[in-house]
Amino acid sequence: MADATAREAPSLRRAVSRWEILGVTVNDVVGSGVYLLPAATAALVGGASLWATLAAGLAIALLVLCFAEAASHFDQPGGGYLYTREAFGPFVAFEVGWLKLLAGIATPAALSNGFAQAVSYLWPGATSGWGRIALVGSALGAFAWINVVGVRWGARTASALAMVKLAPLLFFAGAGVFLIDAGHVLGGSPPSEDGMGEAILLILFAYVGFENSAVAAGECRDPRRDVPFAQLTLIVGVTALYFLVQLVALGALPDLAARAEGAPLADAAEALWGGWAGTLLTAGAAISILGTIGGSLFTIPRYLFAMAQDGFGPRILADVHPRWRTPHVAIAAQASLAFAAALSGTFVQLVLLSVMARTAMYMSTAAAVPVLRRRCPRTADTIRLPGGPTIPIAALALCLVFLASAEARNLIMGAIALVIGALVYALRRRSAGP
Repeated sequence: MADATAREAPSLRRAVSRWEILGVTVNDVVGSGVYLLPAATAALVGGASLWATLAAGLAIALLVLCFAEAASHFDQPGGGYLYTREAFGPFVAFEVGWLKLLAGIATPAALSNGFAQAVSYLWPGATSGWGRIALVGSALGAFAWINVVGVRWGARTASALAMVKLAPLLFFAGAGVFLIDAGHVLGGSPPSEDGMGEAILLILFAYVGFENSAVAAGECRDPRRDVPFAQLTLIVGVTALYFLVQLVALGALPDLAARAEGAPLADAAEALWGGWAGTLLTAGAAISILGTIGGSLFTIPRYLFAMAQDGFGPRILADVHPRWRTPHVAIAAQASLAFAAALSGTFVQLVLLSVMARTAMYMSTAAAVPVLRRRCPRTADTIRLPGGPTIPIAALALCLVFLASAEARNLIMGAIALVIGALVYALRRRSAGP
């Protein structure tokens, strides 16, 4: 009887194509940061921010390559949590998944409040009272529903938003490159070594989210091929886009560095084409916020789902909807927790913790690559990076640079979160029994 029940239980539907998973990943990575970083990096290193952009892309490519090889071994959901579990066991995997979960609650909470703030330019009541509650709740609720009613709806919506959010940036970069003043780009004094390092680290965080392409592997048609394809295509395309955006912003505004507190891309677009272009880039920023909310509610519930399948957390989080065959309980749980965090205001500290959480997952995946090479049989779909352990070791070194750049309070918060996660793990194991 138990076997029959297991056979009849609904499973995740493999319906996501490689282009849809690429769209989901682009939607996660290209967010509001691309609209703010040009001025912030120019303030640090001036025209050399162009080369800082390229250096950041090359650096993050090391991590992307590690994720691509690890993803080629599996066709199950879970991403970095799955790779860590198979390489180092359930405890380390739980800690990684725990930190990722905390970050996954904080991110949509912060973004939904950011969306309300953006709307306040048109509706002053958006930032307080029932107006704020309605906007935050509608943003989270709408994307939660889209992702519940079908993985293809969630993936297609994310892909569509990716195209919509990319359109203003592609116009800005593609058309603007012919109108800029090269003297603005090439002028200025050479940057200091410290300033260049800080600028590269700042840009690196514009790439976070690339790892989410592997989380929904259980719903990809051919995950061992499609997930690495999405990750490698992403790093090439996004690096080129960021480079061109930085080039146009520098060439359009001689005082770009002074606009770090405002809307630099909107200002640059207005300088090149007029007010309508500034409005277009402003709308693009708002859509980017919504798109990233949708992407988070597509990917993070798959972490909850994978962890619950392994016995960590309530078993109900591993439920699959009998009709839509999506992890509906996990989606609803994440949206509800994010809504509570957004309204309470405590999500600000979790946003800081999200940086540590992502770095922990990057380190664990890079370290897992050599282990998975030994433990997993090689197939026609398996990617094997050249140079033996060279790329994973270089990626680990990069993660240590991330940690070295963090403030002491963020490191302390990360350590506290790890201790809490260990307690949750220990209590769960004891309650579960032998």
